[in-house]
Amino acid sequence: MSAPSAAAPFRLYGTPGSLYTGKARSYLIKQSIPFENAAAGEAEFRERIVPALGRWIIPVLQTAEGALVQDGSDIIAWFDGGHAPGVTPRWGVHAPTPRHRLIGHIFELFGGEGLLRPAMHYRWNFDAQNRAFLAADFPAALAPTGAGPDVAAAVFDMASTRMRKAMASFGVSDESIPAVEAAYAEFLALFDAHLAAAPYLLGGRPTIGDFGLIAPLYAHLARDPAPAALMKSAAFRVWRWTERMNAADHDAGEYGRPPEDLFAADAVPETLMALLRFIADDYLPEIRAYVGFANAWLAARPDIAPGTSGLERTETRIIGHAEFLWRGVPVTVAVMPYRLYLLQKIQDAVDAAAPEDRAAMQALLAETGLADLLTLRTLRRVERKGHLEVWSAPLPSSTSAR
Repeated sequence: MSAPSAAAPFRLYGTPGSLYTGKARSYLIKQSIPFENAAAGEAEFRERIVPALGRWIIPVLQTAEGALVQDGSDIIAWFDGGHAPGVTPRWGVHAPTPRHRLIGHIFELFGGEGLLRPAMHYRWNFDAQNRAFLAADFPAALAPTGAGPDVAAAVFDMASTRMRKAMASFGVSDESIPAVEAAYAEFLALFDAHLAAAPYLLGGRPTIGDFGLIAPLYAHLARDPAPAALMKSAAFRVWRWTERMNAADHDAGEYGRPPEDLFAADAVPETLMALLRFIADDYLPEIRAYVGFANAWLAARPDIAPGTSGLERTETRIIGHAEFLWRGVPVTVAVMPYRLYLLQKIQDAVDAAAPEDRAAMQALLAETGLADLLTLRTLRRVERKGHLEVWSAPLPSSTSAR
């Protein structure tokens, strides 16, 4: 397995249009960590990286020593936890104060998972504007190097078919599209209003919440032609934020070059409260359905060995489908343990806090309608081992039902 160069000791395998790659790439850029981008279509990735992972999945970080870290959240945690010798990130992504720390985890979950419906809808349901771009963009990163036009077309057709099927599994249908567009327009307006006073979600520098949001808001919604035009016309500050999140410098001149400080005294401005209330209305119904389905699924399989997925094919990410009412429309979504893994980060942050900090976190959740985030727990924790999502041993009933 060839190693990254000395000048760029880390290699990030992914694609420019990949939602989850965008999260990790933005982090590396903003933290001034030297790395090189590598296409998932390279022979090295297909022949060596994928067999080592046990499944085709991006992003993947390769170190100079050949170690692999898969998943955007885990890549960020790996650097943030000091696991890269000689690398000191410019700042920790988790805010030092309790409410800000909690908010960061909420937006990491919502950004990467809660915005999938608009991300997929605006990519795959606007062929007149997007198809020519996507038909060139996907093969450029996924086709083998030097592939001819026929191979490139076949790669795009295969990817397009798979992603359009995935779009349906995220709850995008003819019936839900009006609600998808209305919800996204509401989110853009709220986030744009929040960015009027600060360049990032929590003030003067990005935190884990920004990196969660950049995943869909750049790769799909600021890059594909149709949603990019929408964002530029309806939410210019959000579009500028996507540029800022991919710039090595601060890139915040329109704010008067503010210091890289978060909002003072753990403050949560009203514009941010409005965004949290939006998440409660827009995404909490899906989390309830997810946890309910997962617990029924686990209860029916009490013999799952800890450290395994409980599935015949270990590379499978979906354990089933849950139906719920979203904005008055019945939707059916695929249930993936990975989302529960991110939900646990919210709960862990509160559980680990000192009593007075925990009280401040709980009060914020109650005020914004998000209190259920602390009680929606599964019978087993989701862990990541060997680049896969697996189940822990069953939890005490008091823990899972807390």
